[in-house]
Amino acid sequence: MTKNQQTAYIALLAAQAVVISLLEQAIPFPFPVAPGAKLGLANIITCMALYTLTTRDTAKVIAIRLILASLLSGTMSTFMYSASGMILSFTGMWLVKKLGPRRVSLIGVSAAGAILHNVGQLIVASWIAQTWTVMLYLPILSLVGILAGLATGIMANYLLTHVEKLQYYKYLQETEH
Repeated sequence: MTKNQQTAYIALLAAQAVVISLLEQAIPFPFPVAPGAKLGLANIITCMALYTLTTRDTAKVIAIRLILASLLSGTMSTFMYSASGMILSFTGMWLVKKLGPRRVSLIGVSAAGAILHNVGQLIVASWIAQTWTVMLYLPILSLVGILAGLATGIMANYLLTHVEKLQYYKYLQETEH
């Protein structure tokens, strides 16, 4: 992949993630038992980036998504929650992926990322509220995170196996390592 193709691919993934994030905010709240929980549909793009780009380029996609989505629809507190969730989620997904496809599938990587995203957000909430009792919400968010992570992982896995160009990018990434 040429440098221009790589830049265009990163920009395309970031743009898709921003659009999905904005659309998801317009969807009525899907989890009545877990106020504030989202499906995390933009994580489909994160998974695709993680499996088709280098770690550095995946981080670029995530950073662009975070900044643009926050600028277009958020506040400073939204940015803080999203950033903490994304950093912890991305780090965890990257580490779990390193275990290899024989141990953990893309779907498992996605589920781990969803749970860690919730942990990151609750850490910020605990810091803002100046109490760790906010963490009592973690079991409920973890259950929702597992379900949402499985759903987004299944969707990302489907796209990676059925979209020819993504298969090509995945092949390129695998042969580089």
